[in-house]
Amino acid sequence: MSTMNQSGRIALVTGGSRGIGRSIALNAAQRGVGIILTYNSRVAEAEGVVAAIRALGGKAMALQLDSARVGTFDDFAGRVAAVLRAEWGRDRFDYLVNNAGIAQRSLIADTTEEIFDQLVDVNFKGVFFLTKKLLPLLADGGQVINISSGLARLTFPGVAVYGALKAGLETLTRYFAKEYAGRKLRFNVVAPGAIDTDFGGGKGDDAHKQQIAAATALGRLGEAEDVGLFVAGMLSDDSRFVNAQRIEVGGGIGL
Repeated sequence: MSTMNQSGRIALVTGGSRGIGRSIALNAAQRGVGIILTYNSRVAEAEGVVAAIRALGGKAMALQLDSARVGTFDDFAGRVAAVLRAEWGRDRFDYLVNNAGIAQRSLIADTTEEIFDQLVDVNFKGVFFLTKKLLPLLADGGQVINISSGLARLTFPGVAVYGALKAGLETLTRYFAKEYAGRKLRFNVVAPGAIDTDFGGGKGDDAHKQQIAAATALGRLGEAEDVGLFVAGMLSDDSRFVNAQRIEVGGGIGL
């Protein structure tokens, strides 16, 4: 594509090997954004995304990251800095998309401390400390997009901790926007509704899917591409005056 790499911007997308993260990475790359994506264990899928971007003439790299292991973030930041220098000849990137997360499928009565801690470590603590660690590498005037969930607004049995953590993440996003305003950094939240991926929200039997579609104004479940296209559009100067906002991409679910 002739438009590849025209923007000169670079985005780091966590959890970029599949689902929504994969769609964000691919759509951003199609708009000329260089991509650093992370994966936890699915190295083949991550390299597949990198190959797809390179086949279109874009530039991408995949780095391993376990978002629950805060102690590894120093090393990760060093690897990001090295990749920026080696692949782009730069010492800063422009956009951070905190997409990596884990789902919950347990009623409150069945939620153990282990389950609780895992959810906190990945969906809240990891996002906080990874963002903090990477901010010195983020260019002034850049943007952080945190991927939340419609479950921060809607309530369903079995996802209490996950939904509460996403609500907390949305509040935390506004605090980041306040404290880093001096660097003209923007922090926004994109909250997917029920999305038909293997992560959670949209998956289930046909009856379950039909129930969710019926509760959505646009009459269908979301697809990863619905979110990926929107977030990729946010990764540009078109959103330059959007800050400290929560935007739900859910087709009007639960109206």
